[in-house]
Amino acid sequence: MHLVLILVVIAVLVLVIKQMNKQAAANSSVLSPSNPQSPWGSDTSISIAYLANGKLFYKDAHAVIEQVQSPYVQEMMDKMERQKERHAWKENTSFSVSANGGMRQFDKDFAQIMATSMQLIEAKQMLYFLKDDLMGGLFSMDLQTGEEKRILHKQNLALSDLNLDAASDNILCTSTSKDGSTNIAMIHRDGGQFQLLTGGDTFDSAPAWIPGSPTQILYQSAGIARAPSGYIAAVGNACIQMLDMKSSKVTPVLDDPQFDFLHPRVCPRGNLHFIRRPYEGQKSDMGGVLLDTLLFPFRLLRAVFHYLNFFSLMYSRKPLTSASGPAVKADLKEIMLKGKRIDAEKALRNAGTVQGVPSLVPSAWQLISRDRQGQEQVLATNVVDYDIRADGSIVYSNGRGAFLLEPGKPASLIMRTDLIEELVVAAV
Repeated sequence: MHLVLILVVIAVLVLVIKQMNKQAAANSSVLSPSNPQSPWGSDTSISIAYLANGKLFYKDAHAVIEQVQSPYVQEMMDKMERQKERHAWKENTSFSVSANGGMRQFDKDFAQIMATSMQLIEAKQMLYFLKDDLMGGLFSMDLQTGEEKRILHKQNLALSDLNLDAASDNILCTSTSKDGSTNIAMIHRDGGQFQLLTGGDTFDSAPAWIPGSPTQILYQSAGIARAPSGYIAAVGNACIQMLDMKSSKVTPVLDDPQFDFLHPRVCPRGNLHFIRRPYEGQKSDMGGVLLDTLLFPFRLLRAVFHYLNFFSLMYSRKPLTSASGPAVKADLKEIMLKGKRIDAEKALRNAGTVQGVPSLVPSAWQLISRDRQGQEQVLATNVVDYDIRADGSIVYSNGRGAFLLEPGKPASLIMRTDLIEELVVAAV
């Protein structure tokens, strides 16, 4: 009798667990960012492309998020796999021993190909740049058919911050040199007529066209201080400059030693938009040594705690504390956003939220609108990147979500994901 009761109880428990799993799966699918029926209560009809960890993603007007898979990258990966298979038989044989007695490396590590920038030409047409340690290429893709065209492919070419002018088919971009400095360049959409527009040992980046002024552009610029060995020792505050390409004259627009002014853009009304954040200068070595000395006991205790927490998780499946904040993937512990190294775990605990979405940058990263009379307005805080649509509305990101900002309305959530480093929107 007892055995029958036990079996009945077990059967009931199994049914309950299955029902709970089905309900959890249903809830998960509903809340997934890639679900077109995701009930966020916001405008999901905007097509967005964004960059995360060197990968390209695209959200269409139906709120479906997909990674953009480059046939060129897949071709290189298949080529590397075939090369490994060809040399597999040589392992653990006399062929694997070199003349000096060392072991030959037939399988060299595959150079990871990273996306550095993208531009939505139309709702279903994307322009993007891919690079590895040796080569760089400009590509375009029809997002409906997946057809990819290689526009330009060249050794030691490193471009980013693509910005296409539809009227002239010219692309402004940031060109990175071997010494680490960056300058503004322009290239035609067909891959020809490449020319550098700025020079010098500086960090020039984020170029932007000025509507109605085809010969003038805006960009951000920061000076570089190098050590005698040639390494970069310090970087100055970022300011906004205007370049007249016809006269080669550079005019300062915004410069304040206390702030970085980033990512300048001009809206259809003629107002200047930019991201403003506090400038963090180079800290002295003595200050760093003193800080490390003072924090050494606390860092040691933290290391011991994490060591014990690891064993607690291994043997009891429970952490020593539950106040660990939002979960962070291992590859997102430290990321670079607008030239700053961000501790993602710390940021998600302290930077606050936007529409319930945790931010990767603090509220001091502000999106500013400046009119022709010099009057400034803070449009949003916790801003990592933004883009202006043809109707004047703005889509911006706090690093974990994308939000629509329309005049006279509060920001509305478009989508949320693990990481958004840069984003662009399709023209209205």
